[in-house]
Amino acid sequence: MPIRDDGSATDPAIVDQFDGGFGWLPHPEEAMQRASHAVDFGDGVWIVDPLDAPGIDERIEELGEVRGVIVLLDRHERDAAAFANRFDVPVFRPPYVDREFDAPVEWLGSHLPDSDVQVLQTVDLPFWKEGALYDGETLVLADALGAAGYFAVGPERLGVHPMLRLSPPTKLGGLTPERIFVGHGEGVGYRAAEALDVALTGARWRLPQAWLAGLRSIF
Repeated sequence: MPIRDDGSATDPAIVDQFDGGFGWLPHPEEAMQRASHAVDFGDGVWIVDPLDAPGIDERIEELGEVRGVIVLLDRHERDAAAFANRFDVPVFRPPYVDREFDAPVEWLGSHLPDSDVQVLQTVDLPFWKEGALYDGETLVLADALGAAGYFAVGPERLGVHPMLRLSPPTKLGGLTPERIFVGHGEGVGYRAAEALDVALTGARWRLPQAWLAGLRSIF
């Protein structure tokens, strides 16, 4: 199993499906399990941290009109510009996501434009700044939490990123989402608030397990 597959996707896996959206793993066989999402928050479809894959545009169009492409983490610029140009929409990013795109760019404030969907800053470190989306039901994350093998350990269905376990994203504490989508791995669609609480409260003391899992995923 490769850690990361940078070739062209041929057979993406569709994940995290619900009435208002879906996710996809362009390379389901890779250890990194990079995931992208398209979500209709009620005012149109937002494409989040996307990687290209065949057939995805058609699935997105079935959801409704695309409002924009969102990048929540600078390392997740991925194929955002390509999606934005194909759908003729801007790339939206919080001001702390420092990245240039070969497409029109607009800033995200505390909420999506003309919307009650919150844009939360989950990580604010000198080397790592990251946002999330939350509308009270759906929580969309980038790297702060994940479900790939090197994230979730022990009883966790989601886990804090191994590099953040000493300082987990406490801003997420107290949220009660019905579903959680992540940038690596298949998200959680049931008892999501419980999975979030388990991930955050056990982040520090399960750190050795997480680091060991990370080493195993490499070797």
